[in-house]
Parts: sequence; C-alpha cells; structure tokens
Amino acid sequence: MKVAFATEDLKRVDAHFGWAKNIAVYDVTPEEIHFVTTYKFTGDLQEDGTEDKLAPKLDAIEDCAILYVAAIGGSGAARVVAKKVHPIKVAEPEPIDGLLLRLQTVLRGTPPPWLRKALNKGHERTLNLEDEVLHG
Repeated sequence: MKVAFATEDLKRVDAHFGWAKNIAVYDVTPEEIHFVTTYKFTGDLQEDGTEDKLAPKLDAIEDCAILYVAAIGGSGAARVVAKKVHPIKVAEPEPIDGLLLRLQTVLRGTPPPWLRKALNKGHERTLNLEDEVLHG
C-alpha cells in the first residue's frame, strides 16, 4: 500500500497539506518498506483560498491509501477523502521512519477497519452481471 507524507524537511511529517513543499511516497507492506518518490512543489503555497494549488498534490497522492499531514483544511480534507485517501493528522512533527515502522507493525497484526478498507484501495470488488449466468 502506498502512503504519502506532507513534509518540508523530507524527514518528518511537518507540513500543512496545502503548503507542503514536498510529498514523500512510500510503499508499505507487513514485510517491507520501499521509498517510491518525492513530489516537489513550488510557488506561493501559503496563499489561502487558492484551491488550484491542491490539484497537483491531489494528483500526487491519487494512488496512495493514507496521507500523513501536520494540518489540513476542511476543503483539502474533503478533496483527499474524495480520492479515497485516508488523511491522518499528527499532533506534532513526527519522523517519517517512525510512522512507517508503526504502520508496518499494525499491518502485521489485526488492522482496524478503516485501515483494512485503505489496504483494499484499488482492489475493490465489483459486481459484473455479465459474469453471472443463471441456469434454469
């Protein structure tokens, strides 16, 4: 499962989603953690009311299941959830490595329902009526 982190220093979750200069993405399984990429953003990221600044960030996290942030506005949170990404706000800056290890530990156990749902992102079951054949 891919996990995104809003970060200024590439080491900690320390950024507001809309203002983040970087979004680091990792692939996490119960057995392994792999760095995927860092998306970098420039311009006037702190300009409130500029929803257009969110579009590239929403594209960057599109295939992620979880987004860790230091803060996120209501509109941004709604748009993240609409992408089927679960936002998690940290109370104070936290090291990305520590969050990854804690998430991995949870994945090895019995993940809570919201996390099980996030794990299934992209693998949702769909009902295909053409596959159902009725025999009379």
